Amino acid sequence: MSAERPRYGEARQALLKAVVAVVSRVGLRGLTYRAVAAEAGVSHGAVSLHFGSRERLVEEALAMTAARAVSLASLERHSERTEEFVDDLTAAVVADEDSFAFQFELALESRRDPELRRPIKDLYDLYQRAIQSELTGLGVGRDPALDRLVLAALEGLIFQQIVGVGEQDEIEASLTRLRRLLAAAVADEAQGR
Repeated sequence: MSAERPRYGEARQALLKAVVAVVSRVGLRGLTYRAVAAEAGVSHGAVSLHFGSRERLVEEALAMTAARAVSLASLERHSERTEEFVDDLTAAVVADEDSFAFQFELALESRRDPELRRPIKDLYDLYQRAIQSELTGLGVGRDPALDRLVLAALEGLIFQQIVGVGEQDEIEASLTRLRRLLAAAVADEAQGR
């Protein structure tokens, strides 16, 4: 539970952060207005007042975490060298582990809850576009299959980092290998292959 109440005008943001914290800690099935309100340090009615429905609350929290993840992982920076691609990814996961855990939880729950399918598809579309933009900036031509492959690799490494099955140096080594593969794709593109 949060130690202090948010200042005037900060309740909405505090509630979004509380959703992420609650879901990452106890799962989506443990997400209640009471749990969110307690975590945010606001009254139970504030949740309904600001969001109106549980679905809207979850969707807005998902959008918030996605935008933050793209920013933290520097997927909007437009790297100019493959060595810079996802430079900040592991630090982003460490800095905001709950947000990534929240997204994974919602992605898995979307298999059982049709209401979550659209927001999860939107999340993956956002990530796909960010990666496509980065790869285009690096000199790789439009290649949706490569974009999806890179997204899957990054997502897998993030998942391993969150659940603690990958050592930090192993994850960094994998990212280095991914950058080398992308450098080879850039070289192939430059040679017209």
